[in-house]
This record gives sequence, C-alpha cells and structure tokens, in this order.
Amino acid sequence: MEFEEYQKKSRVVAKYPNAGENYIYPTLGLSGESGEVAEKIKKVLRDKNGQLNEVDCEEIKKELGDVLWYLAQLATELGISLEDVAAGNLAKLYDRMKRGKLSGSGDNR
Repeated sequence: MEFEEYQKKSRVVAKYPNAGENYIYPTLGLSGESGEVAEKIKKVLRDKNGQLNEVDCEEIKKELGDVLWYLAQLATELGISLEDVAAGNLAKLYDRMKRGKLSGSGDNR
C-alpha cells in the first residue's frame, strides 16, 4: 500500500472531536501509542531477557499500526502528505550520511 492511499483510507475512520481542525488530538494519540510500543519492548527486556517471539512481534506490529494511524491523522490535520514526510526524512538522513553527520545530536547537524 502506498502512503497516499493509506492516508486517505485511514481518514474514513477518523472519528474524534473536531476532526479536520484538531491537530492536538492526533498528537496526543501519537504520543500515547508510541509509549505503548515502548512499554511492550520494555516488558520483553524485563520479562524475556530481550528475546522477542512471534507473539511479541505481532503485538508490537498492532501498536505500530496505531502509531501509523495517528501519524497519518496528524499529517492530514496539518495538510502534509505522508509521502512528503517520508521523502523529506530520507533526504535529510542521506544528506547527513554524505556529510558524516549521522551520529551526534541536534536537529540541524
């Protein structure tokens, strides 16, 4: 599936307060779902010595889907295409790699 198709199809189920003029709701959802991904990974580290199994991966995949959904809603609220987000991110990373700046910190390295 292409990003544009996902973004359009995911919008059909965007049922939250003031959808279409509410970037705060998907921002909070994105943060929450990202935390759920981290929580599942944390429990694998704590309870399974970091050893993922198929069930763990399936559960994490579901949470990643929720992260993607909220990301798509936030991008839509801001009038940004996921295609542009992805392309811009790769361009930034390849530029950093070219300049030997993949490591380190700071947004504008």
